[in-house]
Amino acid sequence: MKRSAFLEHVAWTGAGIAYSLSAAGIFHGTAVAQTPPQAIDFVQISDSHIGFHQSANPDVSATLEAAVNAINALPQQPQFVIHTGDVTHLSKAGQFDTAKNILGKLRAPLFVLPGEHDFIGSDRKAFYEAFPADAQTGWRSWDGGGVHFIALVNVFDFENMGLLGNDQLAWLERDLRAHKVSTPIVVFAHVPLYALYPQWGWTTEDGAKAIALLRRFDCVTVLNGHIHQVVRYQEGSISFATANATAYPQPKPGAAPKPGPLALPHAALLQAIGYRNVEVQPDGRAGIAERTLG
Repeated sequence: MKRSAFLEHVAWTGAGIAYSLSAAGIFHGTAVAQTPPQAIDFVQISDSHIGFHQSANPDVSATLEAAVNAINALPQQPQFVIHTGDVTHLSKAGQFDTAKNILGKLRAPLFVLPGEHDFIGSDRKAFYEAFPADAQTGWRSWDGGGVHFIALVNVFDFENMGLLGNDQLAWLERDLRAHKVSTPIVVFAHVPLYALYPQWGWTTEDGAKAIALLRRFDCVTVLNGHIHQVVRYQEGSISFATANATAYPQPKPGAAPKPGPLALPHAALLQAIGYRNVEVQPDGRAGIAERTLG
């Protein structure tokens, strides 16, 4: 997979690569002189579910826009914003248009991963038309500030557990092979890679194989969405952290008969949804600050 494919969505100036925005809204990367390692800061948002219309949040477009406005108002803009999937609720063209319009207001560069709600049906064209990337695979990696970033796609089995597949795992093995154990690694995905709560499908069927490949590195951070709440877990040198949604919360694992939208009073809803700031230090340690909309 060509690295330039991923750079369609990511842009910053820093260690080794400079990125520029084309008239078509696509970022392109060019090699430049290396600079010393520095902290990389970015924002993660997830699970906006544009098109959702239920009592748990009757206006998901407004809460996504509130998150965008809050990010734009940060005293220092992040080097990029990543949306870790379920941009829409039903993969409708109009839902993608609404999401693209709102997310397009971000001042920082944006890239987007698909969630299972963005891949309903066999045709994934709507997602990739709204958020251009390498539609052949979708998974990709890049380097910045001494950190190796990896974006995985694990939403091939709708509303069941995640799945990476043999092709993606083989690519991941090749990708990681080129990096020293001291290289800080940050991984993005939609569904949790580890067995967070398999009874509800909150895991990736072959995620253990990806985790095994990551285990040799000194410092790895894995960030995902899907479960609409913050859950942190440590396994050796690997730190896992799921994110709040911008749409609505879900019950804590096992706290309800099944997962689904959790209806709260409006003030409580705003305290349960939001975004997060992440700052990765040169030694690979990731500082994560949760930001709610309340």
